Amino acid sequence: MSDKPQSTQTPAQPATPRKAATVMLLREGTNSADGATGMEVFMIVRHQNSDVHAGALVFPGGRVDDEDYDLAADTAVFPPLPGVDKNAAALRVAAVRETFEECGVLLARARGETALVSAARLRDIEAEHRSAMMRHERSFGAILAAENLVIASDSMVYFANWITPERSAKRFDTHFFLAAAPADQVALHDGYEAVDSVWIAPATALERARGGTYQLRFPTQMNLQKLGFSATPGTALETARASKVVTIMSKQEKSADGKRLLRLPLEAGYGGELFLPIEAG
Repeated sequence: MSDKPQSTQTPAQPATPRKAATVMLLREGTNSADGATGMEVFMIVRHQNSDVHAGALVFPGGRVDDEDYDLAADTAVFPPLPGVDKNAAALRVAAVRETFEECGVLLARARGETALVSAARLRDIEAEHRSAMMRHERSFGAILAAENLVIASDSMVYFANWITPERSAKRFDTHFFLAAAPADQVALHDGYEAVDSVWIAPATALERARGGTYQLRFPTQMNLQKLGFSATPGTALETARASKVVTIMSKQEKSADGKRLLRLPLEAGYGGELFLPIEAG
């Protein structure tokens, strides 16, 4: 037997993923070169000092807050949805809150109405509340109450769920939703957490990332690729409604020539199992 002291240190436990939600806002766009129409998605560029995805091109979104669970449980603010439990409801609340905070789009409607808030009404809401919200002086719940609004939870369609691999020190359990952008609301980055924004076709975003114009994290890359399988916002929403979301936690492998590949479940619907991250290309 060896007399070498045995280590009593236990292996580090993986960090617990934090719940997060993001919205992929969709619209029908026009290619200015040839007039052809096609689907565009709204994306923002994170500030270089952001603690998450600094400098990257991402979809609006962020962590789920305690208040999101409270609002999700309040049927006066969050009308119940079939098959959506309180935890799933909180994800939708967070997605709406973060989208309003980061790009000024509000997926909500006046109580008793079916249409989303108009551009004119939204301008008044922003002028009254958004700066205070950005300074953390006013909660999203307080804004909804003051304006007599309910969250348009039915306007979003569940699209994807990605969990950061266990090897990462900072981990998120991120849920992606699709939503048709309200036609008369203007999406624009907040100038704080996001320093730029763009409406862009999924294929163009991928092409520009490969060319070095944008940074893309792997989940963003793959969700752009999956979104690009649909030609129009309507088709994308219909496809997502009919599809089962498979939770993804990618696994690293190496190709024969030594390149880093990431494996996804085939049933997740990304068109394959092994993919090369753009930053590794």
